[in-house]
Amino acid sequence: MKAPQIKTALPGPKAKALIDRDHQVTAPAYGRVYPLVVKQASGMVVEDVDGNLFLDFMAGIAVASTGHSHPRVVKAISEQAKKFLHICGSDYYYEPMVELAEKLNRLTPGTQPKKIFFTNSGTETVEAAIKLARYHTKRQHIIAFHGAFHGRTLGALSLTASRASHRAHFGPLIAGVHHVPYGFCYRCPYQLKYGSCGIECVEVLEKVLFRYEVRPEEVAAIFVEPIQGEGGYIVPPPEYLPMLQSLCRKYGILLVMDEIQSGFGRTGKMFACEHWGIEPDILCAAKGIASGMPLGAMVARAEVSTWTNTTHGSTFGGNPVACAAALATIQLLEEGLVENSANVGATLKDLLSRLKGHHPVIGDVRGLGLMIGVDFERSDGSHTPDGKLRDRVMQKCFEKGLLLLSCGQSTLRFCPPLIVTAEQAGVAVKIFDAAIAEAS
Repeated sequence: MKAPQIKTALPGPKAKALIDRDHQVTAPAYGRVYPLVVKQASGMVVEDVDGNLFLDFMAGIAVASTGHSHPRVVKAISEQAKKFLHICGSDYYYEPMVELAEKLNRLTPGTQPKKIFFTNSGTETVEAAIKLARYHTKRQHIIAFHGAFHGRTLGALSLTASRASHRAHFGPLIAGVHHVPYGFCYRCPYQLKYGSCGIECVEVLEKVLFRYEVRPEEVAAIFVEPIQGEGGYIVPPPEYLPMLQSLCRKYGILLVMDEIQSGFGRTGKMFACEHWGIEPDILCAAKGIASGMPLGAMVARAEVSTWTNTTHGSTFGGNPVACAAALATIQLLEEGLVENSANVGATLKDLLSRLKGHHPVIGDVRGLGLMIGVDFERSDGSHTPDGKLRDRVMQKCFEKGLLLLSCGQSTLRFCPPLIVTAEQAGVAVKIFDAAIAEAS
């Protein structure tokens, strides 16, 4: 299918009817951003119920890593479904779960042995990591970052700090969580300049947090995204993650790398932390792991995974059908999709960067691989984020058949399936260019 092709006003009549039905019966908590009502999807193309075709550059929030309904993933799902759909992995054994754990042992950073705990989602993976970190260290305190998104269940929400509205009216959250600013050079929270700042965003942990709030010997873990996702697709300065790792090793703190959005080839390497040579104590994965099937994995160094029988469990985590989908996904990633992410991602970033010369409202273009953010700001030179313009551009893109999603204060993210071609990247940027002109 050739996309985009927009045949009706959006939403079309069938879409309107289904949206009306939805509003009658589903919880108002869902945060739908535009009226897309999906009928089917294949590869890079999403078709709505009125026959409109959209070019997908959001991949279900970086989930459809191999494109929508990749034939080999569908085949793996079908073959496993014919054998059995569910046997509780907390109580019994089956080969797809073991084989996937072996694969993750090999793929994740670090050569040391690891132990895998499977979940259904990213937020469940973070919950498991919180529990293991506290259990192993016998410490209670955790450090996370402003702008972080680690999930919405109570423990994960306690670490999340990307938007105050996520946390409003849900307190008290779990105790012992401390937040500090993330390494965001473009809008430095300390109003310093990279190159002369001394990486204050890491130094502040010892200079301020460990001095006034919590002793480092009481901190179980630091949870960090190698590239902040919901916070605005923020790439930290090159010294940032290595300095965090050194700090953790100095005080016996576990370094937990949240690769839920950045993992599985998204940044041009299998895991984003590999760009900085980081070997985390615990790695959280989900989203792109199984091409859309609900699956997450907490990968911990074997010497850290000291919890005992029945300490944690999951009825559906590591479901055999989801594991089969993950195995097919990983095979496709290793056959060239990670390399494609790096190559097409570089092309896409270059094309987007060129737009800065035509649109002064584009403040920053940042990212790695196919995890790219375009940050909008006022055109007065103040670097003031312009979230309202960002939202208008996103809506215009939708109307023209390009699917994008927002993040951070004023950023649009480009996170297409890893099968995207350079030609499709060019089409997306042309639509984006026109949308900015209209929205501005």
